[in-house]
Amino acid sequence: MKKLAIFGGEPLFKDGILPDEVKDMIRWPIIDKESEDAALEVIRGNRFSGVEITEKFESEFAEWIGTDYAVAYCNGTMSLAAAMFGIGLSKGDEIICTTKTYWASIVPAHLFGATPVFCNIDENLSMDPDKIEELISPKTKAIMVVHYLAYPCDMDKIMAIAKKYNLKVIEDVSHAQGGLYKGKRLGTFGDVGAMSLMSGKSFAAGELGIAVTNDRHTYERVLAFGHYDRNNAKRIQVSEELKPYFHISLSGMKGRVNQLCAALARVQLKYYDERCAEIRRCMNYFYDLIDQIPGLKGLRIDESTGSNMAGFYYPTILYNPDEFHGLTAKTYAKAVTAEMGTTVFDINAGANFCLHTHNLFQTFDLINSGKPSRIANADRDVRVLDEKLKDAPNRNCFFAPWIKKFNKEWIEKLANVFKFVAENHESLLELDGITTTGGGHWHGFADHD
Repeated sequence: MKKLAIFGGEPLFKDGILPDEVKDMIRWPIIDKESEDAALEVIRGNRFSGVEITEKFESEFAEWIGTDYAVAYCNGTMSLAAAMFGIGLSKGDEIICTTKTYWASIVPAHLFGATPVFCNIDENLSMDPDKIEELISPKTKAIMVVHYLAYPCDMDKIMAIAKKYNLKVIEDVSHAQGGLYKGKRLGTFGDVGAMSLMSGKSFAAGELGIAVTNDRHTYERVLAFGHYDRNNAKRIQVSEELKPYFHISLSGMKGRVNQLCAALARVQLKYYDERCAEIRRCMNYFYDLIDQIPGLKGLRIDESTGSNMAGFYYPTILYNPDEFHGLTAKTYAKAVTAEMGTTVFDINAGANFCLHTHNLFQTFDLINSGKPSRIANADRDVRVLDEKLKDAPNRNCFFAPWIKKFNKEWIEKLANVFKFVAENHESLLELDGITTTGGGHWHGFADHD
């Protein structure tokens, strides 16, 4: 009987060598001759600085996503900070954010003297809209919505809450560029959307960020935050509050994007929806197979609702340890990684850690105020709210292979790795110090042709 690779069995990819067809399935981003030519034009013309290429990309991106305005930044973190400035986030304000996200979604709030308030997550690892209202106080200014792991948040509920309490909404779309919620692009529901377009994202353009909005005043503030060369009366019709501050970046930082990245982004945008559709075809078929394994479920949304997962950034499988005699997701994922036989498919468990658990939000004092930055200007000790958060879901998921080109045979082979580990999970229990008398919760598999 074949042994698990973690115990010396033969892995799927011997010596870590991937066939060319598998390399082709996972290659990303797609840099073709058109992309190379666009990059070379910038390099040979020494057009790295300036804004003429960037402004073309901004116009094209705004038209594509469905907003009146777009402003490109050097990275997604700067675009999120600019979005916060755009809505007027200020000293003493509170901003609600999901606890399970990348740090850039909320750490820039410290720059404005604002207080992050962390919201729990739901079964889809997204901000739980039913937990938002209990966090609102008279100091609450905004909600930072994160479409985490490309899964669209429940924007109907969130926008209804924002309207009820007159709150601003920022959408962090760094995991879900181009995704839909009931037929409308993510990033266009709130007051401003912001996102990363760095090389690891589904929309990959080197190192780049962009913010989008339909509000002229917000746009002008976003632009003035870090684009000193465009904060100019000859370029924009500046609102009265900004007129005295022409020519200088209002943040004191230079956030202009390198035009090499803007040129790459223009080419990527032309093919992005088509390429994302292929990714969704791959991932939905892969998850159809995964969903047949008791205890495993692919994180995805029902596309019949008009919503989708865009490019399935960091595809994730939800894990129920009860179906595996209590085996931890970490050990299961470690066994799958060994079974693959290559670090290219490194099936890490947990996704991002929950931010409220990190010392930066407990003790770090950015400006030596004598208090942790998170509560330096707060009327209440919002850290007490952390006690309501539970990070158990942080351990009950792991990443899946990110497949970009459809190949039925190899998709099935990849899914069968997860199935094989599941079938033999009892041999892994000793690694977690678990003993069993057999039976338990294992229910077997449905047939699949």
